[in-house]
Amino acid sequence: MSSTALVTNDATGLGLLAVILGFVFYTSNSKHPFWKKFYKFIPALLMCYFLPSLLNTFNIIDGNTSQLYFVASRYLLPACLVLLILSVDLKAILSLGPKAIIMFLTGTVGIVIGGPIALLIISSLNPEIIGGHGPEAVWRGMTTLAGSWIGGGANQAAMKEIYEAGGDIFSIMVTVDVIVANIWMAVLLFMASKAKQIDKKTGADTSAIERLKEKVEKYHAENARIPSLNDLMMIVAVGFGVTGLAHVFADFLGPFFEANYPWTRDYSLTSKFFWLIVTVTSIGLAMSFSPVRHLEAAGASKVASAFLYILVATIGLHMDVSKLADPDNLWYFAIGIIWMMVHASFMLIVAKLIKAPLFYMAVGSQANVGGAASAPVVAAAFHPALAPVGVLLAVLGYAVGTYMAWMCGQILQIIAT
Repeated sequence: MSSTALVTNDATGLGLLAVILGFVFYTSNSKHPFWKKFYKFIPALLMCYFLPSLLNTFNIIDGNTSQLYFVASRYLLPACLVLLILSVDLKAILSLGPKAIIMFLTGTVGIVIGGPIALLIISSLNPEIIGGHGPEAVWRGMTTLAGSWIGGGANQAAMKEIYEAGGDIFSIMVTVDVIVANIWMAVLLFMASKAKQIDKKTGADTSAIERLKEKVEKYHAENARIPSLNDLMMIVAVGFGVTGLAHVFADFLGPFFEANYPWTRDYSLTSKFFWLIVTVTSIGLAMSFSPVRHLEAAGASKVASAFLYILVATIGLHMDVSKLADPDNLWYFAIGIIWMMVHASFMLIVAKLIKAPLFYMAVGSQANVGGAASAPVVAAAFHPALAPVGVLLAVLGYAVGTYMAWMCGQILQIIAT
């Protein structure tokens, strides 16, 4: 397909995206007062998505003809998921106590149920919001929001492919995601500043958190290391090695179900991409019980995050900013707000019932909604040594995000039909 865009060479396009990502990370870590104030209100992740979208909006790069997103979603995304999931330490997470896990799972259930509830409410007010069954159907876009709010950006991209969400509805949902999720995060940070008063009022026992602070500090002091070239090559070997193996399974299982069980198309079982993501997630979980998990100490999740940000930038190439000014999009924000209110209500009610410390509620919620990028921020708001706890729970979110977001998508599809 020919393109009238200024840049048609994907190598040049990748170079532009790399420069944009470098600019965002450089400025977001700058001590300059302007940038500190700017990123106080505008999340760096949003800039990594928004700036590339300008390349598409102003026809510098045509996102529809570029192969950058295809390559990133098929090669970098699976490798990213493997490297994030292999660091899951189920024993350490369980040591947080049952209340921490209960609050995390409550948050997950709140997201799975909240989406369908929001769709039912808004569709009763505006039946046209359902939007049919094509790529731009609202329920398809909502599956990507479920992926983001249970796992993170990688799971969001996975749902986009599995449920074949169109570029326009996906762009709208990304905006809803960032705005609604950041409002909720601001609420959690405010509550964190009042943690002692809230825990005292609810009668929550926080002694386990104090013991946890000591354990986390000791673990990181003993295991963290500066990665060597050998470490980095092993990380690359695991990430892309598992990705290659997963492609072998996906290339067999997708066509197999299509040929023998075509009715499973409704459950995504005929999708090669579905099997690709499920396979890397499963292998990553299996590796978390092996010595391979120690690659995290050498920075496996940092390499994964680099892959993820490249993926986010390529996704941005499919967004046309000019289409976000449509007043009809207010309905989508209403969906996001109701969805988040259901999630928040679940969290607050269960936290009160089991007398869970505010720390577990806040981090359990953000581990779902914000993922590894922001869960440590909320955890650190209670105490800097607790930031890794946010990562642990967020990584658990990556592990269950694919499965639970897929389940939410199935419920949304039933409602839409």
